[in-house]
Amino acid sequence: MDKMTDKNTPAGFKKFTQGYTFKALMLFALVLLLLIPLNMIRGLVDERGRTASSAESDIMEAWGNQLVEAGPIVTVPGIRTSEVRTSRTERDGEIVEIIRTPFTLVISPQKLDINISFKTETRKRGIFSVPLFSGTLNLTGTFDPRMAIAELLPNETVSLNQAELVISLSSQKGIRKINASRWNNEELFFKPGSQGYGLVQFGRNHSAGGIHAAIAGFQNSAAEFNISIDIQGGQSIRFLPIGQDTHVAISTDWTSPSFQGAYLPGESTIDSAGFSALWDVNYLSRDIPLSWKDRRDDHDYSASLFGVDLFRSINTYALNTRAVKYAILFLIVPFLTLFLLEIFTKKRIHPVPYLLSGIGNAVFYLLLLSLSEQMPFYTAYLLAALAVTAMMTLYSRSLLPSWSKSWYMGLVVTLSYVLLYAVLNAESYALLIGSVGTFAVVALIMFLTRKLDWYGTEAA
Repeated sequence: MDKMTDKNTPAGFKKFTQGYTFKALMLFALVLLLLIPLNMIRGLVDERGRTASSAESDIMEAWGNQLVEAGPIVTVPGIRTSEVRTSRTERDGEIVEIIRTPFTLVISPQKLDINISFKTETRKRGIFSVPLFSGTLNLTGTFDPRMAIAELLPNETVSLNQAELVISLSSQKGIRKINASRWNNEELFFKPGSQGYGLVQFGRNHSAGGIHAAIAGFQNSAAEFNISIDIQGGQSIRFLPIGQDTHVAISTDWTSPSFQGAYLPGESTIDSAGFSALWDVNYLSRDIPLSWKDRRDDHDYSASLFGVDLFRSINTYALNTRAVKYAILFLIVPFLTLFLLEIFTKKRIHPVPYLLSGIGNAVFYLLLLSLSEQMPFYTAYLLAALAVTAMMTLYSRSLLPSWSKSWYMGLVVTLSYVLLYAVLNAESYALLIGSVGTFAVVALIMFLTRKLDWYGTEAA
């Protein structure tokens, strides 16, 4: 029987299944099979992340939510009068109909100074926590309505005695008390609600949260205001630069701020005692008019919001998600290591140990998730990596003839976890580190197997 015919016999098939080519195909199939538990672990990470977000939302909802402040603005009701002339018959002559249309004149402050100083704390629900803050929000500045009133059309009139001062806030619950509220040294009495003038959009709906007060003796002249509010919230702070000139100052004991929004601070100081930041925004740099005439909820200036997030340097679930994304690469490397050890030690290893090794490496991500919920991420990563490395090294010793060969498995697994940790903590360079690491692994395998007889069962 010739050589080609022999390949079709049971003996030829047995020889093929004992060859390295078949083993390589088998390893590829095992990798595909292990994608199933890895996908389940990734789903578990997402589920735990949603649970954490839900717990944080519950705490925030009871405390006061994220702080978004827009205002103050002055709203003045007005009437637009127009004449409609119609001619019915020559006998009746021309008929004149007077139509009065209500509108609101909205005036932004000429100068707005926002100063907020607060202290932070971390509240927990079970194993989940969220950063919260409480402090004093001071709003001072001036209004000058003369230009806005001068721009009214001849058929438009406003009722200055019905003017109101409106401040829009993202959460009514965040207001603890009003310490001071004065307009030209006259006391303001605030009521809940923003009268429909949200100015910005919170989530899917325009917020009706905020406060408003009637301005007694409002006149067509410049006036000063001074408002101090004890307020609380969590996670982030945003302001709207509604003033012609807006100055914002924030100071707190939180040590890891993340400045966000349309404008970055012109000055900021961050140290072990906390941070402080200053913004100066001129009306020419944002698309908000100094005054306008409209009905309620006709404008949304959310794109101009700016502020700071109380950043937590380690987001446990985000890091776990990123780790699972790289799992397939760090699952292949131990497989290839065991395969090469099988080649060079000339001891055949059954597919089941390969499968168990793959499952052992997959368990690492489950350990990492569960441990990182109870302790700092780096500690959880170290414990999970040490446990899996020790397990893989000892298991390799049971499969290979001596420690002189099996310790390579421990070395490879250790280097893999070191590389993965570097990728997780170097977000800007994660792609570079991952691609260079992958290139090095492929190059090393090509070098080690360059003389391998893939049809046989021994290295050349």
